[in-house]
Amino acid sequence: MPRPSLDDLIGAAERTLSDAGIEAARADAEQLAAHALGLPPHARPAPWTKLTETERARFTELVSRRADRIPLGHLLREATLGGVTVAVGPGVFVPRPHSELVLASGLEVLAGRENPVVVDLCTGSAAIALAVAHARPDATVHAVELDPNALEFARRNSAHQASLGDTPIVVHAADVTAPGLLAELTGAVDLVLANPPFVPESERLLPEYGVHHPKLAIFSGADGLHVIRHVVRLAAALLRPDGGLVVEHGHFHGRSVPELLAADAAFGAVSTHDYVDGRPLYTTANRTPQRKEHAA
Repeated sequence: MPRPSLDDLIGAAERTLSDAGIEAARADAEQLAAHALGLPPHARPAPWTKLTETERARFTELVSRRADRIPLGHLLREATLGGVTVAVGPGVFVPRPHSELVLASGLEVLAGRENPVVVDLCTGSAAIALAVAHARPDATVHAVELDPNALEFARRNSAHQASLGDTPIVVHAADVTAPGLLAELTGAVDLVLANPPFVPESERLLPEYGVHHPKLAIFSGADGLHVIRHVVRLAAALLRPDGGLVVEHGHFHGRSVPELLAADAAFGAVSTHDYVDGRPLYTTANRTPQRKEHAA
């Protein structure tokens, strides 16, 4: 019998993934096929392409693992944000397309500022920090991460982007809840970005996030605000007057995070922003001119 074409194999994979409850089954199947062929994830080889037995076996294995709800990024071993491709894998959070809006909002804060200082908290793979450095070569970007596995990815990705000619970032192995973190930058930062863990511990998530992502990157106390509270306090200390904070929190905190910031005299111009699905995604705020002491 003739070997099935790539289009046939992708069609079968789409059905398998759809049956497993994966919403973007076709797109995932196409990206896994490209990966099996050794191509970039968004490459589109001709539909009549014939796979070798080795390629077909690789594709079948990838589809099976995705049907088990292994995150797509962990299978592809890479993700792209802001034109920067970073290595990811088990043990590190895979950047979501949602964060493109967070990045764009942060870059808006930097518009018109020369040689800005930027801090990216809970950096994970360092995707956002590296995307800022890529877009703004004049920026000094600090990236903070606690988890040793994520730190390994952040440092590897940082070194890779520097080898490509981007401005190197500074990676800090530190806990954003630690008192006195980055004290040397007090009042000197133009932008604080954060995509912290924000899911309440009792929340049930898709297996990709609830099972196969590191819990340290997902869950944050009973109300999901444990780390965000520290992010707010730290940002108040680090930001210069009129500096900006951009914090991702998803639909869980469409009211609580804006209320947290609005209740703090250190911040003004608090605004919540939705994703394309109409659900809250992130909140922005500006540091007010009058500084205020914050307890660690």
